[in-house]
This record gives sequence, structure tokens and C-alpha cells, in this order.
Amino acid sequence: MTSIENFPATRYQGSKLKVLGWLWEQLRPLEFDSVVDLFGGTGSVSYLFKVHGKQVHYNDCLRSNHLIGKALIENPSTRLAPEDVVSLLVRRKRTYEDFIARTFGGIYYPDEENQLLDVVAQNLAELTEDYRQALAYHAVFQACIAKRPYNLFHRANLYMREATVERSFGNKATWDRPFADHVAKQAAVASDAVFDNGRANLATCADAALLEGRADLAYLDPPYVSAKGVGVDYLGFYHFLEGLTEYRDWPKRFDDRYKHKPYRRVETPWTQPARIASAFEAVFERWKDSILVVSYRSDGVPSIEELKRLLQRHKRRVTVRERDYQYALSTNQTSREVLLIAE
Repeated sequence: MTSIENFPATRYQGSKLKVLGWLWEQLRPLEFDSVVDLFGGTGSVSYLFKVHGKQVHYNDCLRSNHLIGKALIENPSTRLAPEDVVSLLVRRKRTYEDFIARTFGGIYYPDEENQLLDVVAQNLAELTEDYRQALAYHAVFQACIAKRPYNLFHRANLYMREATVERSFGNKATWDRPFADHVAKQAAVASDAVFDNGRANLATCADAALLEGRADLAYLDPPYVSAKGVGVDYLGFYHFLEGLTEYRDWPKRFDDRYKHKPYRRVETPWTQPARIASAFEAVFERWKDSILVVSYRSDGVPSIEELKRLLQRHKRRVTVRERDYQYALSTNQTSREVLLIAE
């Protein structure tokens, strides 16, 4: 029997994996059969709903995350075989572009890993079966994240991997493990997580306020803006993964003005303190016929009281639940995980 323990562990920023048990305790009493996870991210919350037999619509505006949702939520049965993984990593009888090696030398990975990623990205693009391709992307994404200091692509810091210094942490063993081993392990773990809950689940890549469809419950875990007005920019953190999904267009997407060659910025209200309340309101208005559930942090912008007021425009009852939670890479010891439930 599949359980939430089958979900692949991830180093992705903002994952709700550690609070899923608490989250389900809060949501289990609600009456709902279908759910839309509007900012799906790692897919862990969607997977929780899938495990409990709900019809799940996973959504995320990043192409890379959409593929994760397709692999683990929409996919009912397709798995990767060891030979599928091997075929990703070998040069075929064709001409390969070398965009990653030419563009990202000395930034994220050593030269030999950049050359391998050029091959892998182009082999991935040629996979024709959707779910198999999505699973393969998922495995490569997780391998790429594991090989990165802080598991992010927010700065050029390859030197942290290559410096010959005494280390007090165990990441070097992970960094030194061959890419092929990481991909094989992640492919096996993801394949073991695939299951059919008997429902027609879906993964999409769209704006949460414009997404079509309906659901009994709409769950929001949007990017967080801190009390200091600093937003979490997931495209900025994971632009390299996004590039892998559109390899041929990558040369048109990256910004050469910065040393770490990120994607050109895309304006979004979800990272702007002055606009984020209106972004919440647009989503609440779109999904007002559903039970609205919002995951946020107690020290965020908008404040929990303001979010509650926004929800009360659409719902008669708003319940606020909180728990202690230490966020990865956060030095704030007072921030709490907050769940607002509007019925």
C-alpha cells in the first residue's frame, strides 16, 4: 500500500514534506473529494492528497516543477527501467550542442559535468513518451540540486565544491558522487513512488488566478515575502533546471549581465510586497467556490491578519492553525508555519 513515506526526499527550497502529517490532521475533517494544488512545487502536498484518494490537480507556473507533477501526480503507472537511465547518459550518433559547457564554465559544475549535462539535456528532449520523459527530468533535477552548494543556483559558487579545505559537513561526499549514480538513484526512488489511486489526476503549468477547472478544495502555498520585503524567487533559485527543460531556447532566456547567468527576470506580484495582497485576492476570487486553504509564514507579507480579512470577503468562517517549524536556510527562530482554512 502506498503511503506518504514513498514520496522522494528532496532538497528543494520550501518543501512541505516535514509537515505533511500535521497538514493532513488539519484538513482531514473537511468534506472534499477533489483538490487543486495551485503552487505545487515539489509535489509533496499533491502526493499527500493522492495517497488519501482525492482527485488531484497539480499546478505550477515553472516548467520544471510541472514535469515533477506530471511524473509523480498525473502519472498512474509508468516507471523508469535501469536501461532508460543509461540511455540518458550516453552520447548517441548525432551532433550535440555544447551550450552549458560554453556558458556555465566555472559557475555551477566542473567542466566534465557541464559536458555531460549538455548530452543529458538533449537526450531528455528526444524522449517521446510523456511520463517516462517527466520521470527522467525529475531524476536529473534532483541530481543537479544534490550537486549544488545550498542546493540552489542563486550564485556562482563552484569554488565551495573545489576548495581543498578541512570540512565539518558531509556534503562533499554527495558532491563527489558521479552524476550517473545520482540520476540512477533518483530514477529508482521516483519510480517506486509512482502509483494509481484510481482517479484521473492532472498536472498543469499555468497562472493560479487564470487556471481553468474546478475543485472542492483549493490549496495555496505561494512564494513567501518576508517582513523585510524580500520575496522568494523560485525562478531565480532554479533557473538552471528551467533551462534544461527548454534547452534550444535557453540561449535566448539567460541574462549575461550577471556572473551566474540566471534567466532574465519575469515580473511577478508574488515577490513584490506592494502587489502580493492583490495577487492573493485575484486567486481567492477565482477559487471562491472552493474551500480555500493557505499555507504561509507568521512573519510574512501580507500579515496573517490581512490574509484572514481577504479570505473573509469570500467565506463565512476562517480558521487559523499554527505550529513551530524551522525553515531551511532561515535564521529566523520565531517564524511559525500557519494554515488558514476558509469555508
